[in-house]
This record gives sequence, structure tokens and C-alpha cells, in this order.
Amino acid sequence: RFRVMAVVVSIALFVLLFGMVLRYGFESEGFSKAYSPVHGALYMVYLVTVADLSRQVGWSLLRTVGVAVAGAVPVVSYLVERRVSASLPAS
Repeated sequence: RFRVMAVVVSIALFVLLFGMVLRYGFESEGFSKAYSPVHGALYMVYLVTVADLSRQVGWSLLRTVGVAVAGAVPVVSYLVERRVSASLPAS
């Protein structure tokens, strides 16, 4: 679940950036207004997924917060997902 959400959130951030360019660069706020709540909901699901994974593998609070914040920066959630996935035991 974490891997999927990390990739989804990374893609969602790019879509949000596109919406921000439309909104502030071209004064077209329709897409941004419609998409922003969707992105917010996806990020909340990502946070729940990070918390669940953290509980399962016993991460420290600092690592949990770091992985959670990574989802707020474009591409970083994807990069962190690769690193986290590589460090977890195969299931």
C-alpha cells in the first residue's frame, strides 16, 4: 500500500503543480479549485499509510515524520519510496 500511495502522491503533486501554473500563470482557476481537494484527500491517505507502515515496522517518530513530509515535495515521495522499500524485509 505504501509503495502505491507514494507513487500516486508524487504524480498527484505534479498534477497540482500544473493546476497552480494554470491558476497563477494563466488566471484559470477552475482546474485548481476542483483538483486541490482531491490532492488533499490523497495526501491524507498517504499519511495514514505511512503511519500504518511505521507502526508495523517500528520506525522512530523522526523517521515517520520524515517519510510523511517527503510526500509534500514533488518527486521526493517517489525517491523515498524506493529507499524505504529497499530497506523493508520482502513479504
